[in-house]
Amino acid sequence: MALLAILLFLSIFLLILYGYPVSFTLGGISILYALCFLHPDSFSALPLRIMGVMSNEVLVAVPLFVFMGIMLEKSGLAESLLETMAMLFGSIRGGLAISVVIVGALLAASTGIVGATVITMGLISLPTMLKRGYRPELATGTIASAGTLGQIIPPSIVLVLLASVLNVPVGDLFKAAFLPGIMLVLVYIGYILGLAARRPEDAPAIPAEEIQAFKQGNFRWKVVKAFVLPLLLIVTVLGSIFGGYATATEAAAVGAMGAMLLTIGQKRFNLPVLKTVMRETTHLTCMVFLILLGATTFSFVFREMGGDRYLVELIQTNDLSPMVFLLLVMLVVFIAGFFIDFIEIIFIIVPVVAPIFETYNPQDFSTLFQTTDALLVWIGVLLALNLQTSFLSPPFGFALFYLKGVAPKEITTQHLYRGIIPFVCIQICFLLIVIFFPKLILFFVEQ
Repeated sequence: MALLAILLFLSIFLLILYGYPVSFTLGGISILYALCFLHPDSFSALPLRIMGVMSNEVLVAVPLFVFMGIMLEKSGLAESLLETMAMLFGSIRGGLAISVVIVGALLAASTGIVGATVITMGLISLPTMLKRGYRPELATGTIASAGTLGQIIPPSIVLVLLASVLNVPVGDLFKAAFLPGIMLVLVYIGYILGLAARRPEDAPAIPAEEIQAFKQGNFRWKVVKAFVLPLLLIVTVLGSIFGGYATATEAAAVGAMGAMLLTIGQKRFNLPVLKTVMRETTHLTCMVFLILLGATTFSFVFREMGGDRYLVELIQTNDLSPMVFLLLVMLVVFIAGFFIDFIEIIFIIVPVVAPIFETYNPQDFSTLFQTTDALLVWIGVLLALNLQTSFLSPPFGFALFYLKGVAPKEITTQHLYRGIIPFVCIQICFLLIVIFFPKLILFFVEQ
């Protein structure tokens, strides 16, 4: 029976790779296996399991954060942010690329939607960077890597879904991911500054007279409107969670309202925009929850067949150490990220491995972990970083496909691949640092 559970997992994985809809494949194949191999009485517990998941208040944050992100995307905030930041850093070699990274981080903290951020940044900043004389590889690599920061910088949809699957407080996962996210931004900026110093022709500065012309008029108000107001929204949302004043769901509601106010302030808010945002939010939310229903059915059938017990016994029989098992999971998730989306990985692979991590003593991974919850929070951050890395990695990185779709004709796939490799190397090194120095993710959680 346990081997049938593994066969169920492989069947679903292969059918998804073949192109079948994820939500219906997860639920449908699981039901077929259950009908063939489980006792009919087993089905009585499935509706309770599904209702238990659907009544999880944390998941209400998903549509609210999606609404917040799409509304900010429609507000035109990214254009004004990039223009202002480019002029603030324009006198530095590589300043425009640094601006792209900072704007990507701010959009990540505002939206948490990777595809939308990569496309928006590609449309706005790539033509500008190429016109300024930036090397295509540096321009594309910077935009793709900055666009995927929404995977790790809270409030991230990835982190909300991981918290739900791992059954840990979403606020703790947000706190744990905050410092690694900020450090990753700083490492990106350090790389750009180093490259610009070594090869100045790849990242030229903006002419001084152009910067001076932009600063004419009411420059301070331009900075406040483009930079301070979005930052205030981010601080309000994350600060209320970190300070314990609001749950993630309550903070998401504040963020959604704040995004509407910012759009009104940008004079972009009208009924067609509201309809578009609501339609896209409903579409994305329905997709997520349909996959969640299918994943709940899959994990129920998988466990009823004894798949989780079989995996635990397999690991114990082969005497795999906790760190070896962790690295194996990271490798599987990284490779899976080439072929399937992060939502599918979170709902297919993570529920299978999470119970195995719970069987280990937390201190087997690090003496810093006193509880299983702390261990799972660390695992959640590692998975988010890993998914972000696979999202960038050639040849199948989703971020590269998004960027290629909006890039000018002169940008080739080779430009994208060569440009992203240094950033993927940075990501892998950073992921290893977080694995071997878990104190990084506990810094804010313990406060």
